[in-house]
Amino acid sequence: MAKKARKQQPGGTPATVALTTAGTAFTVHAYDHDSSAPSYGEEAAEALGVAADRVFKTLVAEVDGELVVAVVPVAGSLDLKALASAVGGKRAAMADPAAAERTTGYVRGGISPLGQRRRLRTVLDASAGSHATICVSAGRRGLEVELSPADLAALTGASLAPIGRA
Repeated sequence: MAKKARKQQPGGTPATVALTTAGTAFTVHAYDHDSSAPSYGEEAAEALGVAADRVFKTLVAEVDGELVVAVVPVAGSLDLKALASAVGGKRAAMADPAAAERTTGYVRGGISPLGQRRRLRTVLDASAGSHATICVSAGRRGLEVELSPADLAALTGASLAPIGRA
């Protein structure tokens, strides 16, 4: 079976195109990505001069056999048990990186919750609500978008739940 070609998005990544198409207010922040950085999210926070609790990483987990997106602050980690509970599941584990890349259309370290190839159920850590804006990956390493948590939740259909651990 031949692979379906994905059209190059004019004017940006699928994430920024999705934001523009929706008419959502956002700011793009680019920085020089260091491929040897141990944490892409912490690298982004430092490079942009933004508090680590305002920069969120996008993780793909498997809950009872279903891929689910978790968006949590880079300053902490994902609580898999809390994620499973948030989506009404019993057991969660991190997804196979190849499956996450194939399903979202993004590479690891550049997975955005926006503009994914296949829209997955998404849970945004409740701490996002305490910020006027947060930063998430814009769809490639070295590129972040800043937007309101409410807009992110609306565009991804995300539910808010305490899924992060400090």
